[in-house]
Order: sequence, then structure tokens, then C-alpha cells
Amino acid sequence: MNQDHTPYPIGTPGQAWGAAEIATWHARQTRQRSHAQDVLAAIEPLRQDFDVFDYGALDYDGERFPLRAIRSRGWRDDLPTLVVTGGVHGYETSGVHGALQFVRDHGLEQAGRANLLVVPCISPWAYERVQRWNPAALDPNRNFRDASSAGESAALVALLAPLRGRVLMHIDLHETTDSDESEFRPALAARDGEAFTPDTVPDGFYLVDDVDRPQPGFQRAVIDAVARVTHIAEPDANGQIIECPLQQHGVISFEVGRRGLCAAITGARFSTTTEVYPDSARTTPQQCLAAQVTAVRAAIAYALANAA
Repeated sequence: MNQDHTPYPIGTPGQAWGAAEIATWHARQTRQRSHAQDVLAAIEPLRQDFDVFDYGALDYDGERFPLRAIRSRGWRDDLPTLVVTGGVHGYETSGVHGALQFVRDHGLEQAGRANLLVVPCISPWAYERVQRWNPAALDPNRNFRDASSAGESAALVALLAPLRGRVLMHIDLHETTDSDESEFRPALAARDGEAFTPDTVPDGFYLVDDVDRPQPGFQRAVIDAVARVTHIAEPDANGQIIECPLQQHGVISFEVGRRGLCAAITGARFSTTTEVYPDSARTTPQQCLAAQVTAVRAAIAYALANAA
């Protein structure tokens, strides 16, 4: 970690990383948990009610990581499609396990009314290493585009390409953590040869809407539902959250599509990115999971009610 914001221990200040620096960073990453035990094993019981399939695999560090998805049994092309994604950033635990909990507890609620596709852990290597980037020091959530150089992003783009323009709702589950400020943003600045400017970690839940395709009513419905489960982040002294302008209470506007973020790749009419703050003294891991599940359910309810 880099809690005092001293120069990042890899690279030369002011110079972008090359292959040597990326290799040094890669060598520092250690396996801390098991994708197979935590995610793949949790998916297995879902085969009773859902179709479970692999949409690809990643080969890293001599390991093969299956990319596994869950979808409605009896998929119907005449029904609206709902997409839930998690684990774009592997360290964001509640995104992965919130997606799995939603499927376990509520995945059949829209049976016969909509198709459901859930991809709970897009970045399994990063999940195991509690890391934001993939082994090439690429952020998958800036690389969701055709011919992406990030394998995680390319695989999901290929999976969802046949559905583009046919998805009603897409919600992407994330966290904002203290490690964003202590490790991940300093590493990003060092990688790109830029100066690191500290920011404030928002205390609470918030959403990210696409500045180019805003859906304020949809975002408000999700915020109102989650506010009954956990607290909503307040803006900083500049009236912003993570240096982004507020669209409304608990919602920021960001260039989601232009920056290659996951929530934009389906072209869904209703899309959003959740951000939970698990390091808050005002919440618990269980509340973070509940917030993610509540956000998914509220997003689906609003989308289906406004599908016409």
C-alpha cells in the first residue's frame, strides 16, 4: 500500500512504465484467495435452475481461469433481456458475491417475463490477487471495446455482442475502497508517468450514470431502494464525488461509453454502475451485499415497469 502518498515503489516519477516495470509489478502480485473455491463452486448449485456455461477462458501464470456465466433456462428472444455483471475489478468483493447472491435468492423472480444473464466474476486472476488490473497492468474497465487488448474485456464484449441493442437493463456491480487511494490510484499515476493527486474516498453507496445517455429516473429508483439498506454517499466540499459532477443525490455523471466501461457495452436502455464503500465504519460486509442485491432488484423492477 502507499498510504502516505510517497512515490510509488515501481518506476521513475514522470516516466510511463515500460515492459520491465510492468514485469516488476506483476511479480509483486500474490494469490490471496481462490476463484475456484469462492466463485466456481458457488455457481455449481445454480445449475439446478439455470443454464451455466463458459464463454471463454484466460491462461495466466500457468493457470487456466474459466470465464463462467449464468442465464435463464428457456431463453426467449421475444422477452426483454437483463444483464448483471460483477468482478470487473477483482478486488471489489461485493460485486462478485452480490451478483451470486442475487441469482441464488432472486434469480427466478422474473422467469417468464425477461431473460437474465449474469456474469459474476469477469476478472478471476485479479479476484484471486485482490487487484484492480489484469497481469498486463491493464484496467479491464477502461477496455471494453472491440479488439480489446485486455482478455477479460475482449471475452465479455464477444459474449454480449449478439445482444447489443437488445438489452433492456445492464447493471455492473463495483466497490470504491480505501485501497483506491492507498494503492490503485497511485499505481495508475506511476504507470502513466503522471503526478498523483490525492482525493477523498466517498463514504457510502453511489451510482455512475453515462453522461451521454442519462436515465435520471432509473438512477433515482435504484438510489431510493438502496437508501433503505445502507447510507448514500454525500458529495465532497466541491460538490463532487471522485471528481465527477453530481447528476442528483448519490448519482454521478461519467463518460461511461467513451471511456470503455462495462456498463455501456450492451447499449442497454437502462444502465448503471454501482459503487459500494465496504471500508465505512457505518456499514458491514452483509450490508454491502444487501446493497448490491437491492440495487439489482430495483433496477430490474424499474426497467420492466418502463419497458414500453
